[in-house]
Amino acid sequence: MSDLPPPVVLMEDQGPVRVVTINRPKAYNALNRNVLRELRSAIVDAPGAGARAIVLTGAGTKAFCAGADLKELAGLGPDDAYAVLADGQATLRAIERSTVPVIAAVNGLALGGGFELVLASTFSVFADHATVGLPEAGLGLMPGYGGTQRLPRLIGRAAAAHVMVTGARIDAARAFAWGLTPVEPVAGDPCAVALHLAREVATKGPQAVRAILTALDMGAGAAIDAGLAVETGLAAVATSGPEGAEGIAAFLAKRAPAFAAGGDG
Repeated sequence: MSDLPPPVVLMEDQGPVRVVTINRPKAYNALNRNVLRELRSAIVDAPGAGARAIVLTGAGTKAFCAGADLKELAGLGPDDAYAVLADGQATLRAIERSTVPVIAAVNGLALGGGFELVLASTFSVFADHATVGLPEAGLGLMPGYGGTQRLPRLIGRAAAAHVMVTGARIDAARAFAWGLTPVEPVAGDPCAVALHLAREVATKGPQAVRAILTALDMGAGAAIDAGLAVETGLAAVATSGPEGAEGIAAFLAKRAPAFAAGGDG
């Protein structure tokens, strides 16, 4: 038997779908620097491995991710704290800017950095028993992995401020009502639904999906005219490219399109 500790992030490629699992169930899948590093690698490397969608979840049944590992943060000076937070920000930005969709399967608690992971994902699927929140202020801390920037863009400044300064938790039903997830909460494990959606995404043109995500990312916070200019350029490339040609030809021939893996044709 090996004496090596289990990997903190599990990765399984199921055809065109990569399943990434934070594997620290005894620590409620808390984020430390090793987890953040492994997560970033699993996300960034996915397109090169042929993945067209990613499902991100947590091991066990209690938590998706309970946030940053406070044992690692204890006693840090300003410079070291900044380095840890910047590393986390880089990982979540890599998730947000992934060229293939990242679907978070929220199978339990998602607090602090765990909720911020959800916010950075392309979209999410919640179990009906899942709860999310940003409780940092109760510990004399504040969200540091993008919560103050991403949450108000989704639910408005007042609601986001209320969640953060009171530490209120949001249950799955309210998360759906607020638009934090586009999918009605599911009974049991949300991974099955997330995998179904990921496989559906994987049937679409990979270049088109990549272009949509690029337009969303570049248009966020931009003036409407600037965003429309980005969209026009990307849509023109899609329309005139080989993937668009295949999609149009397939539609006219009443057959399924045959998109090249990785969007190369």
